[in-house]
Amino acid sequence: MNRFMEVLENILMPVADKLNNNRYLTALRNGFMVALPLIIFGSIFVVLANLPFVNEWVGESAWSAYQNALGPASAATLSIMGLFVIMGIGYKMVEQREGESIYGAAVALGAFLILTPQLSEFVLDDVAHEVGGVIPTSVLGAEGMFLGIFAAFFAAELYQYFVKKNLTIKMPAGVPDAVSRSFSALIPITLTLTIFLVVRIIFSYTPFETVQNFIYTLIQEPLTALGSGLPATIIAVLLIQLFWFFGLHGQIIVNSVFDPIWYALNDQNYQAFVNGTELPNIVTKQFIDTFIVGIGGSGMTLAVVIGIFLIGRSRQLKELGKLGGPPGIFNVNEPIIFGLPIIMNPLTLIPWLLAPVVIALVTYFSMATGIVPKPAGVIVPWTTPAIISGFLATGNAWQGAALQLVNIVIVFVIWWPFLKIMDNQYYKNEQEANSK
Repeated sequence: MNRFMEVLENILMPVADKLNNNRYLTALRNGFMVALPLIIFGSIFVVLANLPFVNEWVGESAWSAYQNALGPASAATLSIMGLFVIMGIGYKMVEQREGESIYGAAVALGAFLILTPQLSEFVLDDVAHEVGGVIPTSVLGAEGMFLGIFAAFFAAELYQYFVKKNLTIKMPAGVPDAVSRSFSALIPITLTLTIFLVVRIIFSYTPFETVQNFIYTLIQEPLTALGSGLPATIIAVLLIQLFWFFGLHGQIIVNSVFDPIWYALNDQNYQAFVNGTELPNIVTKQFIDTFIVGIGGSGMTLAVVIGIFLIGRSRQLKELGKLGGPPGIFNVNEPIIFGLPIIMNPLTLIPWLLAPVVIALVTYFSMATGIVPKPAGVIVPWTTPAIISGFLATGNAWQGAALQLVNIVIVFVIWWPFLKIMDNQYYKNEQEANSK
């Protein structure tokens, strides 16, 4: 095993070093770090506001009041985390070149908002209505992240380009520094945002109408063509993981296409379960949510948290385990995704992609052979902890809980050498820092 880890480290570390020196990837990773405290805060309150089965104990009225009271905590942070990430990327991109980084954050946010349609749709009395001058919070979060990342990259680059060309207003001596810097940024910001406005106008004359629709269509159409079944499920799981690796909310992107399919299959199983007939489907919504996502969140990171507690020597991993452990029990894993980090970290790419695929195969064939009952179609709250959720999703069958335990062990084994490498690296850095 030591020899294997040595070979793995020799292969991955040069790649990691090369990627870490890429300023776009560095800005992307550091931009997410800016948003991390807000993400952790929102994650905690998501868990608190969605504790499973509490609504059945306190009644719907009290439960609704409780959720409404805690809702703004996540709505103002986790739900619009795209805004914080965009500002962080713009800030870090300009900071790398020793520019006025605060204007990098401002121009990145402005560029994204220019490309974002200020229009919301709602249905009232079966009639669709549109309201202008508003931006749905969904596009400020995970849905708009892909557009936001590239908007931040291009906006920061354009801003710096115009600054380097000395397209700035020089104020005379004696003018307050804040005023001077503001006027210095005026022309670069104006030119940058004008370009983004032109892009928006151009897209308004295309069939896509908006840049967001263009991106969504490019992602949606290939996914829709996949259909259902095990091969499509494997592809869907891989895409979820791959999108997350690049900082995009993979579940929202992929589920927007597959959810109608998975929910329909789920309902077929539920009807068969109620009628006492054979369950027709293995892959359903609960197959994904309970046995893949529902073990700590996307990528089944509950096993990663367990691994951190068992093998972690570095202070960085130990503190991350303390932060990510409690939310991870309830399948909220943003602290692990952004704190380990998993995003843009080549050391995590192999286990991040491999583990869910292996678990999907193990779960599928366990159910296909009859060792574990198929999902009964019961909708289990997504915050229900593992073991309990597996028991409920399979119609109160102990085999479902046992399968989740087996899955946790498998994921831990896959992650173990990679976690060990990261822990050794962090520990070495900490020891070197302490010795100075």
